[in-house]
Amino acid sequence: MTAAVPRAPAQSGVTLIEMLIVVALISLFAGLMFPSVTSGIDSLRLQQASDAISGFINTGLNRAERKQVTIEITIDRSQNAMTMYSTETGFAKRLELPDGVRIVDILPPEPGNPNAPRRFLLYPGGAPPRFGVLIENRRNVRRIVRVDPVTGVPQVEKQ
Repeated sequence: MTAAVPRAPAQSGVTLIEMLIVVALISLFAGLMFPSVTSGIDSLRLQQASDAISGFINTGLNRAERKQVTIEITIDRSQNAMTMYSTETGFAKRLELPDGVRIVDILPPEPGNPNAPRRFLLYPGGAPPRFGVLIENRRNVRRIVRVDPVTGVPQVEKQ
């Protein structure tokens, strides 16, 4: 009878080669998914900005009617922001566009300095002025937020 040779306990774990293969696969998937994820985020930011502009203008229109005061909306391309003022003391609101979204143009185009801030007045009981804001994200996707002078409702148009 032969004596049993004691066996070394089996070692469990992951080898370096297996670990490198897993890391390489994860890196490959992340590299393939990154452009679509950033594109989706840019689209969401553009949608958020167009909704925010629409809501901002709608707030001004509603306030002019409800409070019976004149509202001034200033659109400043250089600051990438919109401000709202009223004849009421202390009333001012500001809307800054999110990172990656910029104001490209203010419609209708005005001769002269295109970068100068534009001002629009909203009168109580009056028809709103016909104006719009053209915005763009990093991927050059554009949207126009226009005020319909007949209904007074801001509308978002894809470009």
